[in-house]
This record gives sequence, C-alpha cells and structure tokens, in this order.
Amino acid sequence: MPTPLVRRILPITALAAAAALALSACTGTVNDPPAASNREVVWAIEGANLSAGHMDPQTSQLDVSGMVQRVVLDSLVSQQADGSFSPWLAADWTVSEDATSYTFELRDDVTFHDGEPFNADAVKANFDRIVDPETASAQAASMLGADFYAGTEVIDEFTVEVNFTQPYSPFLQAASTAQLGFYSPAVLESSADQLKAGGPDVTVGTGPFELTAYTPDQELVYTRNPDYAWGPDGAEAAKFETLRVEILPEASVRAGVVESGEADLASNLPPNLAATLPDTLTVESLEYPGLPYSLYLNEKYGVFADQKVRQAFARGIDIDAAVEEIFFGQFPRAWSILGSTTPGYDASLEGSWPFDQDAANQLLDDAGWTERDADDIRMKDGERLSVRWIAWTPVPDDKAALGNAIQSDLADIGFEVVREVLEPGAYNEQYGPKTFDLTDWGFSGVDGDLLRSHLHTDGFQNASQVSNADVDALLEQGIATTDTEERTAIYQQLQQWNAKYTAIVPLYSPSLITAVNDSVDGLAYDLYGRPLFYAATVS
Repeated sequence: MPTPLVRRILPITALAAAAALALSACTGTVNDPPAASNREVVWAIEGANLSAGHMDPQTSQLDVSGMVQRVVLDSLVSQQADGSFSPWLAADWTVSEDATSYTFELRDDVTFHDGEPFNADAVKANFDRIVDPETASAQAASMLGADFYAGTEVIDEFTVEVNFTQPYSPFLQAASTAQLGFYSPAVLESSADQLKAGGPDVTVGTGPFELTAYTPDQELVYTRNPDYAWGPDGAEAAKFETLRVEILPEASVRAGVVESGEADLASNLPPNLAATLPDTLTVESLEYPGLPYSLYLNEKYGVFADQKVRQAFARGIDIDAAVEEIFFGQFPRAWSILGSTTPGYDASLEGSWPFDQDAANQLLDDAGWTERDADDIRMKDGERLSVRWIAWTPVPDDKAALGNAIQSDLADIGFEVVREVLEPGAYNEQYGPKTFDLTDWGFSGVDGDLLRSHLHTDGFQNASQVSNADVDALLEQGIATTDTEERTAIYQQLQQWNAKYTAIVPLYSPSLITAVNDSVDGLAYDLYGRPLFYAATVS
C-alpha cells in the first residue's frame, strides 16, 4: 500500500514560497527524467463555458481557456515566482531604454505540431492577428498594448522586434502568458475563424502536448509531443502519453472522481469539498493574483450614480462573516481591487471600510432615501431603492450562497437586490449596452496593469462605466514607466481612489484548489495556481 500523502491547504503567507518551490521543482526534476510511459493522466475541471467559443486564449477572457491550452501554446518568455523572466521560445531579448521596443532572439529548433517552423514570421503573424479588429480580441489585445502596438518587425529568420508607440512596461509579463501564445501560421492562414471553437488540426501550437480529440462539454484529449525540447527552464517532452481533461461542471462530481481514483487530479474545487477529501490526496490551494472576486457598480445606469449609495452598498454587507462561513476560512476577505499576492498590493487598506450598517443607513438618509414602502424597502420620489444584479451561468453553490447573504444584509437597511442568472447570450445582451446595475467576477493577473481594462474610460471590462480623467492618466502612467517603485505607487493610488469612490466592491480573493491523487508525482503550478505537467510522472 502506498504511503498516504499529507493534505495541504496553504495559508496565504505561504503562497509566494509555494509558487517558488513549484517552479523550482519543475526546473530540478527535468535534469534527470524517468523514461516516458504509455499511461494517461486524467484531469477533472469545471470548464462549463469552453464550448461557448472559449477555446482560444487569444480571444477568450476566461481563465479556463488559458489553463487548458497552456499545454499547447508556448510563450516567448517564462515568468518566475520572484517576478523575473527566463528564456522559453526566445533564447534572449533586449528592451530599449524607453521600453518602446523589445527585440527577441528566437530559438532555431522549434516546430509546430503540424511541422511548420517557429520563427520571426510566426511571431508577427500571431501578434498581428491578435490586434486585428476582425479577431475581436479584448484581453489579449489589451495585453499586447492595443492602440499602443505599433507592429512587429521581422529582422531575420530568428530575430523579431515588437514595437510600441509609447513606453509599454507590462509587455514581458504579457508575453509570458497563454493569451500571447503561438498558433501555427498555417492554421492562422486557413482556419483562424475556427480557433474559438477549437479542436484537432485547429488548436495547433508548439507545446508539450497536441490536442488530438475534443468532445464539447465532455472532454479534451491531449497527446504527448515526443519532439518537445524547448520548454521553460529546460523542460523537455512529457513523461506520460495522454492528458485527458474531463469537463465536469458539478464540483461534487469533480471531488468524487478524484477521491475514487477515476481522475488523477481535479481543479476548481470549493473549500467545503476540499476539506472533506481523504488524506490520501494532496490538496494544493494557491491564491489567484489579480483583481479579487468583486461586484462592479454601474454608475451610469441607475441609483449607483450617487457615490453615497455606492458607499452605503459596500458598508452594508457583512463581507467578513459571509466569506468566513461560506469558504471555511480558506479564502481571505478582500480589502482592495488588487489581491494580497499581487505586486503593488496596498496593505494599508485592510480594515479601512468594515461592515457598518449604521454608517450605511446614514449614507442612504443623506442621499435622500428616507421613506419606506410596505416591504420596508427605502423610497425616494416614488422610486424603490432596488438594483438588478446580472450573473453569468453557471453560478456555483458557494457564489449563490454569497449572493443570498449579500441580499439579506442589504435588505436589513432597506436596499433591495434582485439577482438574475443568465445564459451567456442573454447576459451579453445586457452587458453590451450596460443595462444592469451590477455584475460580478474575479480577474487573475500578476501586473497592476489589469486595472486598465476595468477602470480606464476605454477599458474593455469597465462594467462600472468609470470615466475619470485623473484615473485614466494614472493608468496610462502605469504602463509608461519602467521603475518598479513608481509603478507600485501608481497602482496603490488607484486602490486608494477606488476605496473611496467605490466603483468596484472587492469581496474575497479566491484560490485555485487542486486535489491530486498519489498516482501522479512531479506536478508543478504556475503563478496562478494552474497545474503544469512538464515534469509530472504517473505510476
């Protein structure tokens, strides 16, 4: 009988160290790898919306897209736990003094799964495709600088220069992600319109695995790329033959299959189920960097136009109690629009806007919402103090419970919240014209520039419809300076601004919780807590 593994739920203070160990484990193991086996690894994930046009990280904004396609799509550089960068598809690079030009010396031994060579032309084809308006990319295009992207110049077969119209300091970080990963130029030429749907012979990259079968809403099958020899930190071909990704939207089902051994690992587990798993499993909990799971208050649509109403909304929710009870103390309550593991996080905001229904009531009184109707909902000029919260299906049980707690707390101060859970099409019909009061999501990222998409007047995720010249100027300064301390000061100023203005109400910082069976060894994790299979072996 194998020795049981110790179950680990990592405290928040240990996350940076855990990420460093995970990455160093990846580096150290590949130096003396065991022989490859014909076994398969089964990975259970949530993945509910992959089939809704989210198989392409260059166009999707869903974390799951980058999580599963990382095994297919390689990047120019790899980001380490300490924030530094190491070679990947680029063997070396230089950055101009003003950060407007990045020159990459590419490896000359890389091929795509279809046999096409990886070279400077491939880099240009992918980057130009991302910013092409017809591609309709939002997140990846923003990460590539959007309007600041001046083009990619092919210097020679294996030298490429990426240029921007102004200093663009976040580019190396962006270039380390699957969103700026690389497809075969032959696919971009013949099948670019099919990449959102994805599938064999379409999702073609240079990665350690090739997508060989895909059944929407059921499974993805990735097969080992035996020629892979260009991974980050010296990673070579995988040590097992098949990675089978099972799409199981129900968290209880994911927990069940990893506990029974039907799956080797399961991700996207909620804390309540993770806490019940047997000690024969290793449970890794790594906090997402980026923007915590938050509520976005639309100030251009209804009652949230009044700052006092927005502030009352935030102060009227007992976030600490709800998060502690629903997430079993595993997810920290968020105080800022950057999570505590994100560079530039402003710890001074902790405790600065606690639950205070007396203060919330006073704010609403001051805003003129002093009357009450028969349901004890506040009234003003014949209008009920009511807001509509639209959510994207599926809503897991824990988020539904959190929503119920928020509704109950706010009802106590006469503030009605009506929640609508919508299918993607119906959600987008309201999200596009911003005909809602509030919506919700979290957004992962390891650079404060992610706030640009959420708070800039032209930000593609500006659900709050913020339009503030000072905020825009700060966000633009954040990408234009290369000095780390200056950038930190800028993003802390933005966090302080939101804490008062209340465009976004951060609730909690989620973790990606993955349970691993003792059949798998050598698994590592990226900075987002996503499993990496470069050094993994299966018994």
